[in-house]
Amino acid sequence: MAAEEINEDYPVEIHEYLSAFGNSIDAVDEMLKNMMSVSRNELLQKLDPLEQAKVDLISAYTLNSMFWVYLATQGVNPKEHPVKQELERIRVYMNRVKEMTDKKKEGKLDRGAASRFVKNALWEPKPKNASKVANKGKSKS
Repeated sequence: MAAEEINEDYPVEIHEYLSAFGNSIDAVDEMLKNMMSVSRNELLQKLDPLEQAKVDLISAYTLNSMFWVYLATQGVNPKEHPVKQELERIRVYMNRVKEMTDKKKEGKLDRGAASRFVKNALWEPKPKNASKVANKGKSKS
C-alpha cells in the first residue's frame, strides 16, 4: 500500500490488517516473478524426481489456495466449492511425498552386522565343568 494512506472507505481498525495483506501480496508477487524468470524445464532438469514432485505439488497447492482466497473475496463459500476437494487431494499426495522423503532418510539395517554385534555383546557364563575339565587336562600332562 502506498505510504500508509488511510482510506475512509473502510474502518480504521482494520488498517493494519490491510497493510499486512498488501505487503504479503507484494511478497507473493516478487516470488512469482523470480519463479517465472526461469523456464520450468530448466528448473526441473536440475532436480531429482522427488524434488520435481515437490515443486509440482507446491505449485498446485499454491494456485488452489489463491483460488480459495479469490472465491472468498467474491462472496462464494470455498468450503462448498470443488476447490476444497482439490486441496485435500493435493495434501494426500504431499503426505505421500513426505513419507517417501522420510523413508529415504531412514537408516538401513544390516541384519548380519546387527546379529554379530548382539551375539558378541551378550555375556555367556562359562560352564562349571569346563574349568574342571581344563584343569584335569593340564595336571595329567
